[in-house]
Amino acid sequence: MRGKSPRNTGNVTLQRAFSKLGICSRTQAEAFIAAGRARVNGRKVVDPNTWVDPARDRIELDGEVLEANDKVYLALNKPRGLVTTRTDPEGRPTVFDCLKDLNLPFVSPVGRLDKASEGLLLFTNDTAFAQRLLDPDTHVGKLYHVQVRGAPSDEDLQRMMSGVVHDGEMLQASAVRVLRSGDKNCWLEVELDEGKNRQIRRIIEVLGLEVLRLIRVAIGDLLLGDLPKGNARHLTAAEVLALQSQTGMK
Repeated sequence: MRGKSPRNTGNVTLQRAFSKLGICSRTQAEAFIAAGRARVNGRKVVDPNTWVDPARDRIELDGEVLEANDKVYLALNKPRGLVTTRTDPEGRPTVFDCLKDLNLPFVSPVGRLDKASEGLLLFTNDTAFAQRLLDPDTHVGKLYHVQVRGAPSDEDLQRMMSGVVHDGEMLQASAVRVLRSGDKNCWLEVELDEGKNRQIRRIIEVLGLEVLRLIRVAIGDLLLGDLPKGNARHLTAAEVLALQSQTGMK
């Protein structure tokens, strides 16, 4: 068996290899491996943290050699009320309910939208692509349309961009503008180039306002467009290439 040292850049832990090959999640892989269902180069392996090289080692599950699945890139228009997880211990509906009728290999969401949020959510089995999109150093912008109760002042909008502190963490938007406003609420367009937990909601909370709806409408140059709510579609080759280019992969 190769790959005992993480200094070999091709090496990953066995449970990570299952995920990188698009077979299952790391949690599922850990259970499979601990149950003695995995072999590496003909030897049974029960330690999920064993180092392997997926490109060189023969990895088996239940006697079947594992090979990388074709890369899949999906866009989902996430409805409000779904949690971004594969399974939920509370039995709540998840984003994977929207994908259950599609013939897909193992895919994972790229980042999250909280239960109350809507809009563009990506899925892929390309872990390198997902990591680059989530890396704050790549500065791939995410664009949101946010309905807020009340009318933020010009000072509020400036504070959103200059930064506010919530629970000891500095939070800021890279750009904010008013889309339209009424007597009781308004719609803002907010751009983020980092992905901190519930970032927009926390910023709005500091301003003493309330988020009524939050919809992600774009990731980089990829637009949600007219994709029906609850539906998913495969990205085109051009769309994948554009996102890869924005992350510095191409």
